[in-house]
Amino acid sequence: MPILDLYSTGEHRRNLAHFAALATLAASDGVIKPIEKKLLDRFANKLDITAEEYKEVMKKENKYPIDPQVSVETRLERLFDLFRIIFVDELIDEGELILVKKYAIGLGFSHGTAEKIIQRSIDIFSGNIDYEDYLYLVKH
Repeated sequence: MPILDLYSTGEHRRNLAHFAALATLAASDGVIKPIEKKLLDRFANKLDITAEEYKEVMKKENKYPIDPQVSVETRLERLFDLFRIIFVDELIDEGELILVKKYAIGLGFSHGTAEKIIQRSIDIFSGNIDYEDYLYLVKH
């Protein structure tokens, strides 16, 4: 039984699913680079992911669902985290782009809105900004 099944409801389940999405994006090129591992460790701490959960998420055979969010701000925060992990190596590859599009739609954005937000985010993440600036720029 996957560890996610132990947390069928609540904030921790959402955080675990979000962390799994971050890990999947980090590993999309076949290897997790040290800089990506460092950022994953920070996200694990931020999201209260235990060492056991971390190990379970890192197994290739585990599949975690994307948990749709009601709040637009929460959706954007989740995407912001994803773009941070993607751009930790200062570029976005085709596999990461495909996954982030699927994730954005899974979070509840329409296809068209997801495309616009992703393109704006790629443009924004050429630099290094904090979440408040990201939120403002994506909304305007």
